[in-house]
Amino acid sequence: MTGKVWLTGAGPGAPDLLTVRAMRLLQQADIVFHDALVNPEIVAIAAGAERVAVGKRCGRHSTAQRFINKRLVDAATTHRTIVRLKGGDPMLFGRAQEEIDALLAAGVEIEVVPGVTSALAASADTLRSLTARGLSRSVTFVTPRVGAGEDRSNWLHAAAAADTAVIYMGSHEAAAIGAALIAAGRDPAAPAVLIEQASLPARQVLPGTLATLGAAASRLSGGPALIVVGENFRAVAARMAVDAVPLQLAEPASGASSRRQA
Repeated sequence: MTGKVWLTGAGPGAPDLLTVRAMRLLQQADIVFHDALVNPEIVAIAAGAERVAVGKRCGRHSTAQRFINKRLVDAATTHRTIVRLKGGDPMLFGRAQEEIDALLAAGVEIEVVPGVTSALAASADTLRSLTARGLSRSVTFVTPRVGAGEDRSNWLHAAAAADTAVIYMGSHEAAAIGAALIAAGRDPAAPAVLIEQASLPARQVLPGTLATLGAAASRLSGGPALIVVGENFRAVAARMAVDAVPLQLAEPASGASSRRQA
């Protein structure tokens, strides 16, 4: 094997949130295998590389994982710098371990380049911290998604127990997720926020509660989104309501007006 695979995080979407190392590797890459959700502007940075889409999208045509693994192994015999570009951070809900194991078994050199995961970008977009002194001392990242032949996920127990729960790949099941968390003991009025296209200009922040999560999800435009549940996010709805009220310039008092005219 002559090539090295760099398992690289593309971050949440905004190109300027790429790490310096990820940027350098894209500029030097001979071939880039990229996920469907990676911003095309980021893929375009690899202008001198062969670019191969190996996306996996819910409800759409996807590239089988075993085929992705084989393509990476094969590429290491013909290319020196191979970038496997994954949205967010490659080591969080990105099937990274399957690709790492396949490459190690084939004797391919590999290195992981971390990226900004979407939970952090979503928190930044809401101006609310995932943790808060005296209010949120635990955070859990979960997904209800289960692939064919996989064991049932125990996401509900973890999400119900955490002060702040970030739910990946759950926007299509938002109403069911809200109902499940309520049945597991969470308050129906607990704050729940949907963040779509975090870090990008087209982002949406849709605040609500567990009871209204399905209604909030109906306003999504189809982009990647995640759900954040936690008491520290109660202020999001209040602040957005204030921001939505147009500022009115106060009318001068009649006396002041008459004095100016005088």
